[in-house]
Amino acid sequence: MRMAEPVVLDRAADDYALVRATIRFLTEAWREQPDLDAIAGAVGTDPGHLHRVFTRWAGLTPKAFLQALTLDQARRMLDDSASILDTAYEVGLSGPGRLHDLFVTHEAMSPGAYKARGGGVTIAYGFHASPFGTALLMATERGLAGLAFADPGEEAKAFTDMASRWPAASFVIDPKVTEPFARQIFDPHHWTHERPLRLVFIGSDFEVRVWETLLRIPLGKATTYSDIARHIGNPKAARAVGSAVGRNPISFVVPCHRVLGRQGDLCGYHWGITRKKAILGWETGLITRLAGAGPAAGGEGA
Repeated sequence: MRMAEPVVLDRAADDYALVRATIRFLTEAWREQPDLDAIAGAVGTDPGHLHRVFTRWAGLTPKAFLQALTLDQARRMLDDSASILDTAYEVGLSGPGRLHDLFVTHEAMSPGAYKARGGGVTIAYGFHASPFGTALLMATERGLAGLAFADPGEEAKAFTDMASRWPAASFVIDPKVTEPFARQIFDPHHWTHERPLRLVFIGSDFEVRVWETLLRIPLGKATTYSDIARHIGNPKAARAVGSAVGRNPISFVVPCHRVLGRQGDLCGYHWGITRKKAILGWETGLITRLAGAGPAAGGEGA
């Protein structure tokens, strides 16, 4: 099966490569609290360029981003996590409507389509630029069915991983179909009630229940596997919940990155722990901007 060539904007790809290197360095050196000069030297660029790119990308300076990724911050995200899902349910966010930041509506494929391993389903796909590297999007006539990420040179691996989830489906290269989804997903200006993002879940009944629950985790909050298991009425199923979270086919939109360990540790992430940190930091920056704190929160020192 021939795979689509990635359609990636050069600046977006270059920016994320710099951001990814910076996040990796900060993850290793955070105890030393490096200043901007040290960070820039470690990633091979000048301080001014790093400050501009990182702040444009995250809405936070590197130092503020580092603070957003500390264990204490993760634990704060988990505060009252057990009640987050209950509250979302109680106020009617369990059905179509504003399920979370992207104003998502969703439906599940019939059990027959899932059992047929995607047989009879045509999935269009394409590669697009995103704030988190190259994004692979997959869509049916009903809506977005898949979103994955790939580092440079790993596009084929990402496609194989996603296609293997529905091995009997027909895959068609058509970036024109997936491009509107990419624009809507990665630009908060397109997150509106009037134009909800339509998702289609292709999975087992249990997986779909877990994925629907993930949609109820608000921006800037987090929950745990055990809390999800409790919420879906099977408190002993934390391990099975973890497997379902790991098989979430629509990353970022269905925010499996907001599931943390009970002590606030970031745990694993199918598309890489560095990318998970990048997404959480980007969301922190978005919250900062929405709160009116401005893109340079944390000061210019780092």
